Amino acid sequence: MNRLIGSRPEARIARIEVHEFGYTVDGLGVDASGNRSVMKGAQSRLSAFALRIETEGGHRGEYCSVHSGKNGVMIGQVKAAAGLILGEDAEEREAIYNKLKRAHRHYMAIGHSALDIALWDLAGKAVDRPVWRLLGGYRQRLPTYASTLNGGRDGILDSIEAYADFAEECLALGYRGYKIHGWGEGDPKEEAANLLLCARRVGGRMELMYDAASELRTLADAIYVGKACDEGGYLWYEDPFMDAGWSPHAARQLKENIRTPLMLTEHVRGLESKAAWLRDRATDYMRVDPDYDMGITGTMKVAHLAEAFGLDCEIHAAGPAQRHCMSAMRNSSWYELSLVAPGVANPVPPVFGSGYSDALEDIGEDGCVPVPDGAGLGVEYDWDYILANRTAYQEFTLKKDGGTAK
Repeated sequence: MNRLIGSRPEARIARIEVHEFGYTVDGLGVDASGNRSVMKGAQSRLSAFALRIETEGGHRGEYCSVHSGKNGVMIGQVKAAAGLILGEDAEEREAIYNKLKRAHRHYMAIGHSALDIALWDLAGKAVDRPVWRLLGGYRQRLPTYASTLNGGRDGILDSIEAYADFAEECLALGYRGYKIHGWGEGDPKEEAANLLLCARRVGGRMELMYDAASELRTLADAIYVGKACDEGGYLWYEDPFMDAGWSPHAARQLKENIRTPLMLTEHVRGLESKAAWLRDRATDYMRVDPDYDMGITGTMKVAHLAEAFGLDCEIHAAGPAQRHCMSAMRNSSWYELSLVAPGVANPVPPVFGSGYSDALEDIGEDGCVPVPDGAGLGVEYDWDYILANRTAYQEFTLKKDGGTAK
């Protein structure tokens, strides 16, 4: 049976605004490997974007990007997808998901994610309910771990002792978990020494995780560092080496040589591709991200897939959409407060209102962060800041004859 596109005029998507803007982060630079890492005295100018989606009936949904490192790639896809959903019923998110999935099948569809999240924000605001209630809530407090920025060589996280000191600082603040992103060089001996010192300093008092960020060059390097994870009692070992987490076969080879559970599929896009990793038993934990995996709609599909296989599905990175998804997931244990370092602000755009924050010091006494309880995503954006720092703007509008204008 064919769908009746835009059969309810008041629900038709009539306008989409795309605002690109910039912001500055102190203490963040680029190391010799080309990675963003912490550096005393450095300063980086980062890019971000914000969306507004509006229906003919006047309902509005909003979204602001938080993953600054990928925004330059995402924005082109967002613009390519926006015109395709004009005239669609804003509440038919499943239909829109499938339309954009096919339209962008050659491009991994990461730009689709922002539009989907804005549509969920619109849906919640239309009925005065938070997104997590629309998804079917499971909890409102999220156990949280501190996830470090990449280490630098200039005064911030520049030694294994600095990482261990920061782990103790996070423990004192109330964090029950600590995840290490090491240095860009991918030196297995240095990375292993870092893991073992942190385990000696805080092991048994907080859970430890390690994310190699695909920096280790060979399987032998990954096994060497994995043995340190085993010795230190690490909860998981994430994206170990330079296959970039794309090869189930490589992951299985690693699994045969270490005991620490693997956390993979952060770089594997889409439901069907992630399913192959479960079939092949190539990962112990699933990874999913509403900003990359076709939005909240795509994230919940992956979460339920993992649940059917009896696996935990952990949310990647921090943000309002991440909190709402995790709130509705039984099979998820940790919220990632990323990315943090001593004396350096989390490098997300400073646009959140309504008391929302992913700052290091915002952890609760129970080691948790809250889920926003306002309508939609439950956050207000600082549009004065966005407009004052805007670098580009594009608007997509539904014409009266059903066509589109840009």
